[in-house]
Amino acid sequence: MTGGPITGLLGGSFNPAHAGHRRITLFAMAALGLDETWWMVSPGNPLKPRKGMAPLRARVRSAKAQARRAPIRVTAIEQELGTRYTIDTMRAIRRRYPRRRFVWLMGSDNLAQFHLWKDWRQIAREMPIAVIARPGYEDDAIASPAMAWLRNYRLSAGRLRNRGEWSAPALIELRFDPDPRSATQIRRADPDWADGMAGPAPRDEVTHSLIANSMTEAAA
Repeated sequence: MTGGPITGLLGGSFNPAHAGHRRITLFAMAALGLDETWWMVSPGNPLKPRKGMAPLRARVRSAKAQARRAPIRVTAIEQELGTRYTIDTMRAIRRRYPRRRFVWLMGSDNLAQFHLWKDWRQIAREMPIAVIARPGYEDDAIASPAMAWLRNYRLSAGRLRNRGEWSAPALIELRFDPDPRSATQIRRADPDWADGMAGPAPRDEVTHSLIANSMTEAAA
């Protein structure tokens, strides 16, 4: 497919969002020539424990605060789509926004466990994947079963920007100055951070619907 805006998709818990998320997103956007990025705040990650997970609205508000005045849109679209796994989310988004071209953004910590994701090879066939280096995860990512398969589809950022046809699989490795910040550190320093994010339901910046804290609430 050619034409259409180029949109990065960065999924995660954002528990909470922080300046490191913003920094790596803006770096990736510049390297790949993206028009904008959607931060997809997950209602619940199957590979992460529920304990310690702040309510969805609090995590969305923290993401909106970090995305302010940047070409980043904060969305909880997975809640509206009713999808739990990345492969289902990708396919639903491509059906809903057929005129857009998407790039999946993820850190090397996710690449290290990518082979545990449901239908991970099909995920790679849905859209190009750009992997952002994260300190401490490079060795595990390089040695991962997913990398053994994906390295056959390596592509430079420049070639991705300039290729006439948008196709996948494609793996783009992005290396920036390490950013040591993490949501885990923030939670340890301030376990009650979500209390400061109270307020009315925030509006989804992609679907424009109000964001609920749960699927039951969204359907009410």
